[in-house]
Amino acid sequence: MSLDERTLDSLKIDRDAPSRAPSAARPWILTLAILVAAAAAASYWFLRAQPIRVEVATAVAAPAAGNGAPAGTAVLNASGYVVARREATVSAKVTGKIAAVLIEEGMTVEEGQLLAQLDDQTLKPQLALAETQLEARRAELDEVVVRRGEAERELRRLEQLRAGNLSSERDVDRARSEVAALEARLAALRRAVDVAAATVRVRAQDIEDLEVRAPFAGVIVSKDAQPGEMVSPISAGGGFTRTGIATLVDLDSREIEVDVNEAFINRVRAGQKTEAVLDAYPDWVIPSHVINIVPTADRQKATVKVRIDFDELDPRILSNMGVKVTFLDSVAGGEEANAGSGGAAQPTRRAVRVPASAVQQDGGTRFVWRVSGDRVERIAVRVGAERLGEVEVLAGINPGDVVVTGSAAELAEGAVVAAAP
Repeated sequence: MSLDERTLDSLKIDRDAPSRAPSAARPWILTLAILVAAAAAASYWFLRAQPIRVEVATAVAAPAAGNGAPAGTAVLNASGYVVARREATVSAKVTGKIAAVLIEEGMTVEEGQLLAQLDDQTLKPQLALAETQLEARRAELDEVVVRRGEAERELRRLEQLRAGNLSSERDVDRARSEVAALEARLAALRRAVDVAAATVRVRAQDIEDLEVRAPFAGVIVSKDAQPGEMVSPISAGGGFTRTGIATLVDLDSREIEVDVNEAFINRVRAGQKTEAVLDAYPDWVIPSHVINIVPTADRQKATVKVRIDFDELDPRILSNMGVKVTFLDSVAGGEEANAGSGGAAQPTRRAVRVPASAVQQDGGTRFVWRVSGDRVERIAVRVGAERLGEVEVLAGINPGDVVVTGSAAELAEGAVVAAAP
């Protein structure tokens, strides 16, 4: 079958023919793409220029010496309790029934004041009997004294008569024997009187032991017995006998006991300045100082007990209150530490305080966002103690620096920020 030549010619490409005009829709597509790109760029620059609203705070210098504030920076924190060095559970010396309790909780008592009285109905008759026996012995002694005087006079008369041969030697010897016998009787009665007097003192002491008195001045913090109950100075073995009548505390002996991890005990020394904050009064910083370090460690807890004394006592400080203690490093101590690290002593830098929410943590690194102009920069810091909602920053920023507080997850280095109204 023959091919149509006209059809074959139509399939040839005519290279000399003019090119076809571009599609009418192509310019509109390019224009739209350019507009979209321009809008995206404008949006990017507009959003990039919008500042991030943040809350800020100004770093302030930590208090220095004077105005009641201890000098130095915090080197260690610990928790403990207020304790009284002089605290006693007062009991009777003997076992007996309580006749009267003369104290109540919160009462202030003086040394030697009567706190309670035990029943003395059994011992009083015994004391009366001992006193009667003493009087009887004294009466016998008086009688023998009189008889001895009479015997001595009789002996002198007989001796005079004997000198005149008016009396026999036998009568004189009998008189002398009578005087000697009365002397012996008199000595025995004197000893009997001493014994009776001692018996009276013992019975009186027994009655005095029924009086429970305060061993020192203080405040009654617990009343543990009532009239009619039995009390004993020894354990009652699970019965109903009380072993104590009241608990007495000497408020002038109040101090703080804290347990410090033995790994940090090298930061504590006797006489070191501290700050105490009671859990009951979190806004009250109480100046205090270290009394001493108890020279033994608890192998179970790996801690060492430290005793701390208040610089000035206050009625609001009560026994067994929880307390947080901040150990301070004095300026001199800081210089010594710097010198001991291998270099010359450097002047101790004043710490600053910022809100606790300003300090962020990234792994083991702590940092703050410092505002410089309208942008933020990330500054690594070294922190100290935290108290009253503030953190001491020992290195990294200076007093007067403005830092971001609160949540700052959206911040980045160089981000534009503005302080929230």
